[in-house]
Amino acid sequence: MPRKGDATRGGNKQVPPKETRLTLRLDFEGAGRLGPGKMRLLELLEANGSISAAGRAMGMSYRRAWQLIDELNRTFSEDVVKTQQGGVRGGGAVLTQTGRDILNAYRGIEKKAQKVAAAEIALIARALSKS
Repeated sequence: MPRKGDATRGGNKQVPPKETRLTLRLDFEGAGRLGPGKMRLLELLEANGSISAAGRAMGMSYRRAWQLIDELNRTFSEDVVKTQQGGVRGGGAVLTQTGRDILNAYRGIEKKAQKVAAAEIALIARALSKS
């Protein structure tokens, strides 16, 4: 009988992914959380200058992308993203310096954690089912 969380298809366990990666989520007691999805949204927003384009690139609605950005802005003491109303040149959004600092710090923590935990991650990855 499959355990809860086991992916099955036709009775066979799903083939594990070829790459094992560490993901990081920071939980702020009573104040929200920060994880890979929000960080990717910020990266795409910075690259595209638009909440809607960043959301589309992640396969999410504008409304959901906007909710996540609003949550980030409420989580921190300074805005992470500034928006500009539409007009002749259209609206847009940009990361603030605080947003860039948070994104860079998060990616820095990821790199350090990956480096420190590389041997243990490799040991766990080798123990994955071969089927």
